[in-house]
Amino acid sequence: MTKIAYLASRVTLPGSAIRRTDAFEHDFTMDALRPAFAARGISIEDVSWDDPKADWAGYEAVIIGTTWDYWDRLEDFLAALERIEAVTRLFNPVSLVRWNARKTYLKDLEAKGAKLIPTLWIDRCGEAEARAAFDTLGAERLVFKRQVGAGAKGQHLLARGEAVPEMPHPMMVQPFLPMIKEEGELSFIFIDGEFCHALVKRAQPGDYRIQSSYGGREEAIQPSAEDLDAAKAVIGTLDAAPLYGRVDMLRGADGGLQLMELEVIEPYLYPKEGPELGERMAAAIARRLGR
Repeated sequence: MTKIAYLASRVTLPGSAIRRTDAFEHDFTMDALRPAFAARGISIEDVSWDDPKADWAGYEAVIIGTTWDYWDRLEDFLAALERIEAVTRLFNPVSLVRWNARKTYLKDLEAKGAKLIPTLWIDRCGEAEARAAFDTLGAERLVFKRQVGAGAKGQHLLARGEAVPEMPHPMMVQPFLPMIKEEGELSFIFIDGEFCHALVKRAQPGDYRIQSSYGGREEAIQPSAEDLDAAKAVIGTLDAAPLYGRVDMLRGADGGLQLMELEVIEPYLYPKEGPELGERMAAAIARRLGR
């Protein structure tokens, strides 16, 4: 039986003493993938990306999955991916991961026509820089996000005049858009460049963060043709279709969608809201392996 690896992390693997509270999403993913892959004669094993005992050459392919600690060890992570890609096939490829790991990739997408929320890029965000951002963006509330990060870690929602917390990392700054609490964030999942499913993610009352670790909830949706076209246009900016990609968008004041993130490293792909995910992923891997 063909054997492939699903890259996880010590904070998502079952049985880990430091497992994240949202690591059940890893379990949901493996439950969706394993039977679909097995039906094609492929076994899939979850392995931590920094496991020193892993024999990467023993796998016919490696899929980057729940590597949800890479942002604090980015260079170690990229070096590990380089070693993996040197001996087997890696999805998505390390060149794409390196580009997508730092949110400045959004500048490239904007240059290709993607519609973004107005964004400031601040490499050293002290109190003076943070306070000046309110005037520059003309907003009373701003969201400060790490340029390398995920899951809202190190993220701050600040109103004009509030105390500025320490932000030791390069940051991106955007106006807070109330639509995140009204409609929610829309996610579009693509497998091998083809649309798979879509959902809306909403924060719990009193919060704006839509991640499950903060009480966020998800609901499958059937997107309008216009919304789907907007998401397809983002995926279409890539030189080649990735094995998987998730396009996160938020509706602007004009009713059109604005790009929040294009996730092609380790996004949760929401198998509960997309029951075809396992079969589509298995079929895509089988095609790429020539099976």
